[in-house]
Amino acid sequence: MPTVKSVCPYDCPDACGLLVEVEGGRALKVQGDPDHPYSQGTLCVKMNQYQDTVHSPCRLTTPLLRSGAKGSGDFRPASWPEAIGQIAERWRAILATHGAEAVLPYSYAGTMGLVQRNVGHAFFHRLGASRLERTICSPAKAAGWKAVMGETPGLDPDEAEHSDLIILWGTNAAATNIHFLNRVRRAKQRGAAVWLIETYRTATTPVADQVFLVRPGSDGALALGLMHLLVRDSLADRGFLAAHVQGFADLEAKILPDFPPARVSDLTGLPIVRLEEMAQAYGRARAPLIRIGNGLSRYANGSMNVRCIVCLPAIIGAYGKKGAGCFAGTRTEELFDLATVQRPDFMKTPTRVVNMNCLGQALTELNKPPVQGLYVYCSNPVAVAPDQNQVLKGVLREDLFTVVHERFMTDTARYADVVLPATSSLEHADLYRAYGSYCVQKTVAAIPPVGESKSNWDVFCLLAEAMGFAEPFFRQSGEALLDEMLARSRPRWEKITLDAAALAAGQPVQVRLSPEDRATFATPSGKIEILNPREPEPLPCYLPPHQGHQPLRLMTAPSLYALNSSFRERTVHAKDQMLLRLSPAEAAARGLTDTEEVLAFNDLGEVMFTLQVTPDVPAGVAVADGVFWLDQAPGHRTVNALTSQRLTDRGNGSTFYDNTVEVRKANGG
Repeated sequence: MPTVKSVCPYDCPDACGLLVEVEGGRALKVQGDPDHPYSQGTLCVKMNQYQDTVHSPCRLTTPLLRSGAKGSGDFRPASWPEAIGQIAERWRAILATHGAEAVLPYSYAGTMGLVQRNVGHAFFHRLGASRLERTICSPAKAAGWKAVMGETPGLDPDEAEHSDLIILWGTNAAATNIHFLNRVRRAKQRGAAVWLIETYRTATTPVADQVFLVRPGSDGALALGLMHLLVRDSLADRGFLAAHVQGFADLEAKILPDFPPARVSDLTGLPIVRLEEMAQAYGRARAPLIRIGNGLSRYANGSMNVRCIVCLPAIIGAYGKKGAGCFAGTRTEELFDLATVQRPDFMKTPTRVVNMNCLGQALTELNKPPVQGLYVYCSNPVAVAPDQNQVLKGVLREDLFTVVHERFMTDTARYADVVLPATSSLEHADLYRAYGSYCVQKTVAAIPPVGESKSNWDVFCLLAEAMGFAEPFFRQSGEALLDEMLARSRPRWEKITLDAAALAAGQPVQVRLSPEDRATFATPSGKIEILNPREPEPLPCYLPPHQGHQPLRLMTAPSLYALNSSFRERTVHAKDQMLLRLSPAEAAARGLTDTEEVLAFNDLGEVMFTLQVTPDVPAGVAVADGVFWLDQAPGHRTVNALTSQRLTDRGNGSTFYDNTVEVRKANGG
């Protein structure tokens, strides 16, 4: 039975290696590739049965045209020529009446393949459509890192095994980063201590030796408070600071005096004695490593939270030591010439930019011109975008022509005028890069397309032909485009070690950083920039999170069994219910009992959940795990009916974790 190497395509840090057993054009079994240098044969619970997703009876296998009311799910089958013809006809009418900017693409990371994820850019640049600012995940985290470290690459996560103190800060690694957690466990076996800094007890808690629960959005205050104590207790490495850090004297004189233990305790909820114990242990560690998660950046102060944390290792001279410093991710996307695929040169003049977190506003408030055509691929915005009620109001517009290219009848697909069947990652070639490790890998199609499904690239080529685009770019195969990108990317590999032959052959390849990358800081000053004069706030400081009207901070947490709204096509796991978790004290104060149906509500909407009362959640916090499809919800809405379209302080990111709610009985009692 043939076995084909492949890669997990989902938006997860590790881009795990897969082995796919194929027979008769079907994927019979998908398992981890033991030869993959980072994932080493281990897969998460979501991917262990990936063949069930690829060959799900729910797969869309033919184009569909709407035959009933929007949102009804009533469609009739159509041929590809009929579906493409209808799209081209409607778009030509929109362009003639409103101009090309009235068409808006909406996509994100339904696949992380560098070709299939990015080819839509070229088509919409050529069309002259509005551009989408794709910042729904963690741009505030990237901005916080860049403000201090510039273009300095993250360390190799394998170095974690050489750490003597690992701080998992705002990351539920058991749900989102299991292979890094394997390295944490091996470090523990060597004697390392492990801390978890979180807002509630997660599935990662059992790995930690100590758990520090902080108030949501107070992470920056904690980092500044620890820096204050490190300086007070003479634990700062002043030699390192003088040689490699810009602006420490300003930080010490102007910022740190305002963060004594008493104030930081009030802001974070941690007792003073715990703060002092943390500073002592961190300051005396030989090689302490902080692993920053994404969640703490999804606040109004998210970028500043990250910026403060990134400064912390500089105070004790941890950067540059093996297994020490701060790890926020890798920069493997910079290895490849994405312009080959995205073709920004096709854009005749810059067009307007719409932030994807503000889709509801774009569809209901934007004018000059209004959005008249919406094309969705690699995303399910009705489920995953903030402010679900306003998004639904937008997609219900009768004058909005919506096309969705998808594998399943998602919440968004139900509101489409045309639905096109999409391939899975096993049905097309692509190139993948991890952002939690330094691994890259090229794949081939392991099986033929299921039914009449087509890849993103193949559909955009059909649309280009129908719209009369004459560029030869749109008449090549996806494999040829992939090869061209690899060929154009070679000059970027000169300063690193990369086995180009193994990459071309489909083997997982681990990029090795040069010694210079480990010993230098890629900032304009050549130093770690605690003081960054190019930032609106030149020094790191404390910015408060959003102050909502309701008493409970809502944590929209990751699920162990799904990734955002992906994998919801499978039977929902028995443990994977649409739960809202509250502490016993908060439940008792509202007269609520375990397992009853409750309504969480705020100014944006209300959502029904099944209540779980647990001591794992502190007072003042409500936790909702996962993003469900609407037909799996106990009520009429899912969690993003409670999240805002507000953006982060830097990076224009989402603020999914910076919302407040109140909770009451669902029956109105």
